[in-house]
Amino acid sequence: MVKLIGAVLVIVSGTLFGFYQASQFANRPKQIRAFILALQRLETEILYGFTPLADALGKIGQQLTDPLKSIFTEAARRLTDQRSSVTAQESWQFAVEEQWKHTAMKQSEKNIIYQFGFTLGTSDRNDQIKHIRLAINQLQHEEAAAQNEQGRYEKMCRSLGLLAGALIVILIY
Repeated sequence: MVKLIGAVLVIVSGTLFGFYQASQFANRPKQIRAFILALQRLETEILYGFTPLADALGKIGQQLTDPLKSIFTEAARRLTDQRSSVTAQESWQFAVEEQWKHTAMKQSEKNIIYQFGFTLGTSDRNDQIKHIRLAINQLQHEEAAAQNEQGRYEKMCRSLGLLAGALIVILIY
């Protein structure tokens, strides 16, 4: 009886791990798309709204869901904090570094977002728009790659989780 319960627990945990990995493959393109939309909103705020950067980041952050919401709101909070005198670049990089572990995105997206952060708040409005559009374009390429990976690996992860759990049970007993 104890062996049976242990076997079921091993199979269930393997299956849950497989489903978790599959959800990461499914969430990655969604989060990239949400980040693209957030950058487009930032572009609109800068170009047409003439909104200060900290206010624009906070406003966009309120419109998003976690984990992307945390990146934008943390960057805005650090920019408006009276006690710290950080640049837009430093606040953006800190927010990305702190909140990145909660996303399903990979290092390639992080590099694009970091590169975008280097130019944040350092140039005039037209130059900022060019950098935002460049980041959007790069993220669109990453989104296409993420959708391709999702199509390939999502179903496989679910199956492998169950099969790995079953293999462990067979090897143990």
